[in-house]
Amino acid sequence: MRKFALFVFFLFTYQASFSQDSIKRPKIGLVLSGGGAKGFAHVGVLKVLEEAGIKIDFIGGTSMGAVIGGLYASGYNATQIDSIVRVTNFDNLLIDYIPRSSKSFYEKRNDELYALILPFSKFKIGVPQSLSKGMFNYNLFNKLTFHVRHVRDFNSLPIPFLCVATDIEKGEQVLLDKGVLAQALYASSALPSVFSPVILEDRFLIDGGVANNYPIEEVRKLGADIIIGVDVQNGLRDREELKDATKILFQITNLQMIEKMKLNASNTNIYIKPDIKDYGTVSFEKATQIIQKGEEAAFSVYEKLYKLSDSSNPYRKPKLKIESDSLNIVNIVCNNLMDYSRNYIEGKLKFKSGAKINYSDLEKGINNIDATHNFGAVTYSLEPNGSGDDLVLNFIENPIKTYLKFGLHFDGLYKSGVLVNLTNKKTFFKNDIASFDFIIGDNLRYNLDYYIDNGYNLSYGVKSQLNQFNKNVTSEISSLSTAPFQNSNSINIDFLDITNQFYIQSVFAQKFLVGVGLEYKYLTIESETLTATNPVLDKSNYSSVFAYMKYDSFDNQYFPTKGWYFTSDLHNYLFSSNYTGSFNPYSIAKFDAGFVFKILKKATFKFQSEGGFTIGAESVPFFDFVLGGYGFTPLNNFRPFYGYDFLTIAGSSYLKASATIDYEIFKRNHLNFSANYANVEDDYFESLDWISLPKYSGYALGYGLETIIGPLEVKYSWSPENSKGYTWFSIGFWF
Repeated sequence: MRKFALFVFFLFTYQASFSQDSIKRPKIGLVLSGGGAKGFAHVGVLKVLEEAGIKIDFIGGTSMGAVIGGLYASGYNATQIDSIVRVTNFDNLLIDYIPRSSKSFYEKRNDELYALILPFSKFKIGVPQSLSKGMFNYNLFNKLTFHVRHVRDFNSLPIPFLCVATDIEKGEQVLLDKGVLAQALYASSALPSVFSPVILEDRFLIDGGVANNYPIEEVRKLGADIIIGVDVQNGLRDREELKDATKILFQITNLQMIEKMKLNASNTNIYIKPDIKDYGTVSFEKATQIIQKGEEAAFSVYEKLYKLSDSSNPYRKPKLKIESDSLNIVNIVCNNLMDYSRNYIEGKLKFKSGAKINYSDLEKGINNIDATHNFGAVTYSLEPNGSGDDLVLNFIENPIKTYLKFGLHFDGLYKSGVLVNLTNKKTFFKNDIASFDFIIGDNLRYNLDYYIDNGYNLSYGVKSQLNQFNKNVTSEISSLSTAPFQNSNSINIDFLDITNQFYIQSVFAQKFLVGVGLEYKYLTIESETLTATNPVLDKSNYSSVFAYMKYDSFDNQYFPTKGWYFTSDLHNYLFSSNYTGSFNPYSIAKFDAGFVFKILKKATFKFQSEGGFTIGAESVPFFDFVLGGYGFTPLNNFRPFYGYDFLTIAGSSYLKASATIDYEIFKRNHLNFSANYANVEDDYFESLDWISLPKYSGYALGYGLETIIGPLEVKYSWSPENSKGYTWFSIGFWF
């Protein structure tokens, strides 16, 4: 009897053990294909998988599938990824957007002047390697994966993960399952011709979809028993759809992938193919619709999905809790620097070893480096060091040192101009840049600039400019008392100004640019209408010392939506060849400040105030403040003013205020209304009389269009003091 009881107990125990093993949950692997913006459908699929209560054990992806899968594997749930997709500006992603606030004053001018920039080497014009370096992507991936920044084995992520890139040199697949997660996502999603290839461990990598757009076998090798696969590739298009070269090129590129996908689909346990044939690789603006298509496709196989879940205890993926993004930077390691110094890099980062920063400070610093265009790529990682992190920067210096740049402009003062620029870097020293603008048109002009940027240390530069125009201007700047012209309000002049400067500058409080310098100016003003015997009003040399302070956080020079700026300048004129005989040493001080903010989603309000005055004895009237016109780059003390023609109000001192309401009626299309008020006269600030109602006023209605050559603007301007209105056209970046 005892033996029988022992046998029954053993048999029951064995059967129970066998029963537990037989119901052991199978491991589920998720494979997400690449497809650019079509990959947003993966987010919809993930939302349905979570609704069905399915726990994913392994994830493998390519391109956008790698991005979505990598974020999910790092801890985000589907709802969080959906939110990330909806708030990301994908226009910025495609153009490799760099915030204007990250650019130095030199770089702001450079990026807001030229419509076309081409590499130039050995007297040959090249073409860019891609539309974008992808730095916006890389910064975004680093920010989103900050919580797993120290993970170096992707099997250690909350969900084991891998992705695929393509070695374009060797023509083979590269499996990425170790390293820095952000760098892996960066390489796997480097769409050819759109984003530059990524150098990772000395391999030249592009989008993984070229070699393997559906890494099903790689996920099986991780240990997956069941594969759920999401395919967002396009199928073959028919002749009616192949209407342009781009679609034909994509069809040729996709032939091999489409054929391979047929086999992959048959090997997938649950195959999900969203209906996204009406969407393209860059249809980022259709994110909401594409996510919905993913949900619909997943719901069509919901019964199969539900069978994979534990109905008694369905899995619910928790929301990722975002920790503090504070950083203690113990060391800054700069690898592969040759043409640029460590001081230069730290000056751009705006922090040094030992600094305590937030991730946003790091992102701004990387943007500052990227804005120089001196590096083909900047990758970085945060390596643990005690209670802090070491920032490891890997640079690939841009091998192109010379560029040809072009621009177009028209305004009412300088008239038409075609700009040709030659820029060369590392001409004589590390960190230097030499630039020469030559402007051909109604008025020949040039601008020569040489600058050595030493970061935190003092920086040096020299400038030389030639400006000239012919225009009717107010007679007040000529100090004329000739009888025939005493009652004339304006005279026609030929104006020529050649200015040469040497300056030293630095950054104060990591925000303000401060500098001092020496200036030598040659000024010629002639008027044939005054007198045929001696048409020259001035032909003098002027020497001065100057100091300045600048700050500018506007997000756009021409149509800003946020930020403020401030600039002040003091010129002390010491010597002159004194053609007019009226020169006395004196000084001119001036300031200009403004701010802008949104008052509605598409409407902004901008306020500006500026002024200037002379210090010392009365001297040269040609340096007086002269107001009027719009659309030109200010020269000397010539300032725009609505309601009056170019250069028609003059005085040795002035105070001006203006306000503009701008409404973006369509993308990059603006309607605006402006008003400005001013007092302009000699010695305006010598008494309290300057606290008075403005003597001059003007208003303008305008339309502006942002184009690749710069803003196209038309304004109609009028003033209560004038019977005549003015219509002004301005085309292209101002120069």
